[in-house]
Amino acid sequence: MTPAQLSTHIVDALHSLVDQGQLVLADGVPADVAVERPRQKGHGDYATNVALQLAKKSGMNPRAFGELLADQLRAVEGILGVEVAGPGFLNISVSAGAQGRVAADIVAAGATYGHTRTLAGQSINVEFISANPTGPLHLGHTRWAVLGDAIGRVLAAAGAEVTREFYINDRGVQMNHFADSIIAAALGQPTPEDGYAGGYIDDLAKQVAAASPGIFDLPADERRVAVREEAYRIQLREQQQQLESFHTHFDVWFSELSLHDSGSVPDTLARLKDLGHVYEHEGALWMRTTDFGDDKDRVLIKSDGELTYFASDTAYYLNKRARGFDHCIYLLGADHHGYVGRLKAMAACVGDDPAQTLDVMIGQLVKIMRDGAEVRLSKRAGTIVTLSELAEEIGVDALRYSLARYPADSPLALDIAEITKASNDNPVYYVQYAHARTCRMIENAVDLGMQVPDPTGSGADYDPSLLVHERDGELLRALAEFPRVVASAAELREPHRIARYLEDTASVFNKWYDTRECRMLPQGDEPVTATNEARLMLVVATRIVLAGGLDLLGVTAPERM
Repeated sequence: MTPAQLSTHIVDALHSLVDQGQLVLADGVPADVAVERPRQKGHGDYATNVALQLAKKSGMNPRAFGELLADQLRAVEGILGVEVAGPGFLNISVSAGAQGRVAADIVAAGATYGHTRTLAGQSINVEFISANPTGPLHLGHTRWAVLGDAIGRVLAAAGAEVTREFYINDRGVQMNHFADSIIAAALGQPTPEDGYAGGYIDDLAKQVAAASPGIFDLPADERRVAVREEAYRIQLREQQQQLESFHTHFDVWFSELSLHDSGSVPDTLARLKDLGHVYEHEGALWMRTTDFGDDKDRVLIKSDGELTYFASDTAYYLNKRARGFDHCIYLLGADHHGYVGRLKAMAACVGDDPAQTLDVMIGQLVKIMRDGAEVRLSKRAGTIVTLSELAEEIGVDALRYSLARYPADSPLALDIAEITKASNDNPVYYVQYAHARTCRMIENAVDLGMQVPDPTGSGADYDPSLLVHERDGELLRALAEFPRVVASAAELREPHRIARYLEDTASVFNKWYDTRECRMLPQGDEPVTATNEARLMLVVATRIVLAGGLDLLGVTAPERM
């Protein structure tokens, strides 16, 4: 029995009590009830504080409310007992058969186990990284590549329609500085002021020359445009390839320049004027964002007629909303903390409720340590640590998992030696090894002629009531938590909850594996029993959950290690 199934039973019991006239709830029966594993042994298999939450609305004492609900639940098939503890907590014990059916449910669901419909009907845009196409992706981008992708995965697993989007900052003077730097490198000249340096610029100059022979011999103005376009194409393609190899996929690569070419920015300014949220001052056009909590008004057009980035940001937000997205999530670096207020005020200025349509997440800095010292320089870029070099040295799985297991707003210092060692002290190794262990156990079972039981549990193939050991129950309850964890990670935009759940579940599995009484395989010449088959089902279910959780983090689930 899963927490979700038990929640349904509790809701049904509340409805029954209301229908019988034994209970009156001022706000009606809730759609669902929180059910959790108790923190202490001996407090049942599951616990709920629903009596404490609803007692006041019913006009009853919480403990009396709990006793009334407990009597109703004791009649539910699969529930062995309900104890009312303390001021009104309900500790619920379920039968081995009811609990054991969780394993069959998991095997029947396969890779979709853990997926929910809690966010069904929502169309969500997740924008992350959004780097300039003027150089390699660096360490800061690496953290967002992991978290943005993982957030997209858990949102989709919770039923949302998700679009992962990369906003290409391909408009502005930096693109000309980029082209001028490559031209200087090709002609053997010093890097221009405000230009880009590093070995990657020399590499780009060679690639541009190879792709367009004679390009550096063009007249100066024509040459700059041609080099800018060719280098942009090459650099963007490299970023796309790096991210795909890093298990980070984008559905949309959106060009900032296209906003201006399409006329979206003038249309946005006209809309803001119609809404009455812009004004002119000292020759510039301003948006009155202070009306909606911003610390100061924002310039849209400077006094010299140049559009600001904020004008593009506003047009881009409206473009997303026009494409049908109910909710827009922005993942920004630590140096963008001031953007939170202005973006929310901008959304309000265009007529939206930012609490409903916009989330801005700010990520903190990451340090990579080697031998006690911070790694600062790249062999190729010169001044930054690049994503590709990190992935090559640390490994995609170790790097992704290590970045995903912490909240976005926590600063990180990751030691290369610690996150790459093959030891149970290394969380990614610990979880992946647990998955590989389940695969090896299943292979050994097949070698002995055992077969994965019928997931429906019909006939004599699978008897869930045989999983009676305390460790069996602990593992089943841990596996049953997966859907709740996924839903919570999606709702809170916190994929680190998946990582911590996987580590806890791997620990529960390893303790079960080390328990002599829970052996899955028969020993010596012993025949295969129904209990062996039941525990094989449990191992297969564990493999599915571990693999599914790792996939939500974009980390592979190896079959051998």
